[in-house]
Amino acid sequence: MYYSRRPLRPATKTAFPEVLQVSLSKDQVQHIATLARLRIGSDETDDVATKLSRIVDFVDQLQAAPTDDVVPMAHPLNQGQRLRPDQVTEANQRDAAQANAPAVRDGFYLVPKVIE
Repeated sequence: MYYSRRPLRPATKTAFPEVLQVSLSKDQVQHIATLARLRIGSDETDDVATKLSRIVDFVDQLQAAPTDDVVPMAHPLNQGQRLRPDQVTEANQRDAAQANAPAVRDGFYLVPKVIE
């Protein structure tokens, strides 16, 4: 299993007191690893459980944040999309592209019928 070797920050008190701390058991970690098709050794289970519990706690903390007055955004930066003018930039080369086709009629490729 790949995970960061960086030391984790010590747990701090959250700004949202209603967030509960989650503690995953070894069985739950093994079940998650099975679902994710990961092999976690018995010596790694405690470390992985601690890290996964911190991730779940952080997600719970994010979900507890008040977002009622936040307007949904399509993009994090308030910018418009730059569009190019709708102009033809290349000449039609259909005949050259279809020159190697085995069968063509009226600019369309002809293929054998496969459905009766």
